[in-house]
Amino acid sequence: MPLERRIIHIDMDAFYASVEQRDNPELAGKPVAVGGSPDSRGVVAAASYEARKFGVRSALPMARAVRLCPELLIVRPDFSKYKAASEKVMEILHSATPLVEPLSLDEAYLDVTENLWNEPLAMNVAQRIKILIFQNLRLTASAGVAPNKFLAKIASGWKKPDGLTVIAPERVESFLQKLPVEALWGVGPVTAKKLRAIGVQQLVDIRTVDPDLLFNTVGSLADWLVQLAHGHDPRPVEPERETKSISSETTFARDLTDIAAMQTELDALAADVAASLKRKGLLARCVTIKVRYGDFHTVTRSHTAQGATNSVTSISVRARALLERTDAALRPVRLLGVGAHGLAVESASREETP
Repeated sequence: MPLERRIIHIDMDAFYASVEQRDNPELAGKPVAVGGSPDSRGVVAAASYEARKFGVRSALPMARAVRLCPELLIVRPDFSKYKAASEKVMEILHSATPLVEPLSLDEAYLDVTENLWNEPLAMNVAQRIKILIFQNLRLTASAGVAPNKFLAKIASGWKKPDGLTVIAPERVESFLQKLPVEALWGVGPVTAKKLRAIGVQQLVDIRTVDPDLLFNTVGSLADWLVQLAHGHDPRPVEPERETKSISSETTFARDLTDIAAMQTELDALAADVAASLKRKGLLARCVTIKVRYGDFHTVTRSHTAQGATNSVTSISVRARALLERTDAALRPVRLLGVGAHGLAVESASREETP
């Protein structure tokens, strides 16, 4: 009989803001938001727990965040610093098991069913990880321990910050009974509203909905939601997650109206994407651009070539050509983005470009 899986989800607490509070004692214990200026369409990238008490959250416009919390201290992001801290966190996770699946700089899954510490209890592994993170980085992390990824992720958010929640196999059903329908993966506010319209209030209500009615409401998501509602999630922890795309975008303080300025911005974004491709040893066949106009209407354009490349020149030229297929010359532009798709490892055949 196979071993019951022991999965941990580690989620750093208010990561960017916590790093800033750690490095600047004047920020400790105060409402802090990491992000752009409220005077230039900045948004909140991360908020300290002190700021969250006022309703300040990630992705909130910074101007609104300041209205909610007039004493808010705003810090410009320093991603090199956050990446360095993240790398140290990942080193600690890999000291426990090679089965680490990073999701972002500040969260990851671990499969510790069998682990390098020969620790039979996943709860003890999670506790030791939390201690090592605090000792080495003076940062806190929350951990969820469960038989699968779905439950472990919910558990890590159960007692934030600095939390540790364990859902033992025998407690799965009682835990599921407590959860609202929004706890299901893939269910956001729009889908939750549709589900409530057919009588689904709690996560477990999914189990008793007529299958045809459920399919008509959420489409192909139906079978997956039923699985999750029974606490089943067969997905393994994947330490080598395939990179499917690389992109870079920027929102401007003032709408751009000059096509030459837009082309210059695209060149910079293309350079960023090309550098990321080269760091990862990847090539791309497809280049995309994203254009958001001043009225927030957003369009994308793409071009796929037979050969693959990570040449900044090639990506820039194609991005500029794609811009000509939009109304950018006629309408103010709020945001530009460049993406690379159709990725392959660099040893594959590539197009010959400078």
